[in-house]
Amino acid sequence: MAPIYKLGKEEGELPIRIAAAIRDAIVEGRLIVDQRLPSESELADEFGVSRPTVREALKRLAAQNLIRTQRGATGGAFVNRLSFEEAYGQQITTSTLLLSMNQVDFETACEARYTLERAVARLSAERHDADQMATMRAEIHRQAQPGLSDESFCASDVAFHRALVDGAQNPVLSYQLAGAVEAMQPLMNMITFTQRNRARIVDLHTAIADGIEAGDGKAVDENLAALCDYTITLGVAAMEARAAKNG
Repeated sequence: MAPIYKLGKEEGELPIRIAAAIRDAIVEGRLIVDQRLPSESELADEFGVSRPTVREALKRLAAQNLIRTQRGATGGAFVNRLSFEEAYGQQITTSTLLLSMNQVDFETACEARYTLERAVARLSAERHDADQMATMRAEIHRQAQPGLSDESFCASDVAFHRALVDGAQNPVLSYQLAGAVEAMQPLMNMITFTQRNRARIVDLHTAIADGIEAGDGKAVDENLAALCDYTITLGVAAMEARAAKNG
């Protein structure tokens, strides 16, 4: 019988390598949902390491929601059933860190975000439900309020696009776009908020919502493209204003 765990030969701390070996066993189906992992002592013997090293590896897996621990006579570490909703946070955090730590220019990030979002336009127009439509309309109304703070406008902007993406009724797409909407979008808002015309954004959001409600995926796509162009224009204006101020 092939071994369940395959410890890689790459260099690195043992807890990281052990966690990777167990993770691979879960991903590849050698360990299944709700299956109990061997005890810390058994894992320590199998990997030829100390129990504290195994314990650290298990903590890493638990932090990734890949396993859960239970106390008592029937307790131990068990393979977790990871849901898309539970994975959203990790996707958003990773995307935010990647954008913050790497030199990705504004236009590149904008192009990526709207290309991904436009990919779900037709599905959202065909499949959205009443709750998602109501969310989009409510956020448009909120965005039109004159006393709304910049922070609240940004949060409303994210909620609007989250409803648009979720309207495709595809959890895989919602998960993949979580980083685009909830990581890229706030960072873009931080750059463009001093230049934007809220009325212009409200008009575009209204046109997008109208297209979705009418089942017109082409109209949704066209207005998302227009919003992308407008966002890039705002980014350029913001960077020019910053350069002029610093110059």
